[in-house]
Amino acid sequence: MKKVAAIVAFVVLFFLLFLAAGPLFVIKEGEQAVVVRFGKIVRIETRAGLKSKTPFVEKVKRYPKKVLSWDGEAQRIPTLENQFIWVDTTARWEIVDPKKFYESVGTIMQAHSRLDDVIDSEVRKIVARNSLREAVRNSNVINTIERKDVYQVQSTEEEAPDIAITLFTVTKYENIQKGRSVLSEEMLEEARKITPQYGINLIDIVIRQIKYSEDLTESVYNRMIKERNQIAQAFRSDGEGKKAALVGEMEREQRSISSGAYKEAERIKGEADARAAAIYASAYKQNPDFYSFWKAMESYRELLPKFNNTMTTEPDYFNYLYDREGKN
Repeated sequence: MKKVAAIVAFVVLFFLLFLAAGPLFVIKEGEQAVVVRFGKIVRIETRAGLKSKTPFVEKVKRYPKKVLSWDGEAQRIPTLENQFIWVDTTARWEIVDPKKFYESVGTIMQAHSRLDDVIDSEVRKIVARNSLREAVRNSNVINTIERKDVYQVQSTEEEAPDIAITLFTVTKYENIQKGRSVLSEEMLEEARKITPQYGINLIDIVIRQIKYSEDLTESVYNRMIKERNQIAQAFRSDGEGKKAALVGEMEREQRSISSGAYKEAERIKGEADARAAAIYASAYKQNPDFYSFWKAMESYRELLPKFNNTMTTEPDYFNYLYDREGKN
């Protein structure tokens, strides 16, 4: 009886140890696994379910079957114009060949390290051989937007700009040939030539963010300040021109008003003189002697105080000084 109990206990213990060694394992949805025996790949498990392995001999390396993300560090890269920008990229990838992945990479952490090398290298290469506008912009739609009240400053010389201000114009930007999306496709195409050897498929590479470096930012700000100063100077020049035009118009209007007033005054004065002459003539006809006497008295009153010395009074002009009838 004791012998039977010992055998049963041994069988139960062996069974428990067998279960503890893990002869069975589960592949979940979104997982895939590589079964390895003494470092050599035995089989690949890609379908979800309950699987078996040889205890103490075979090991299971699990890898995600879903789409994974890669986030790189921002890089300071020179463009074709040798202007430095910070480029931040992201990518999506998946393990399509677990066997190659296990043999060449091994772990997800190591895969990220390999992707850092591959993607960063291609991003730097593609950005460096294209201009800044290709990396920043994605289309030429900016040139199709209708704008009003836009002031455009034109300069012909760098040192002494000839500032001209134009109203209701649209600033034209230089057209791009590729754009950010095409650059991303070029990065993806180049990187895909390398990643298959790691059992990795790159789904896409996206330029997430582009920032100007400090030296380029300062250059951009200085250029913006210069343009704003030029526009301000253009506004001032335009204002001075309008002021001169308004002042000239005001002076012309003033001269026109003064000329009209002078003309009207001369007309009234002429009419008054004519009327006075007519009155004088009428009065003269009524008493010519008195008229001559009166005019002589007015002349004496006006002219004689101006004579410092009178040498003789013989001329006829002085006749009324001695006789009221004007006779000597």
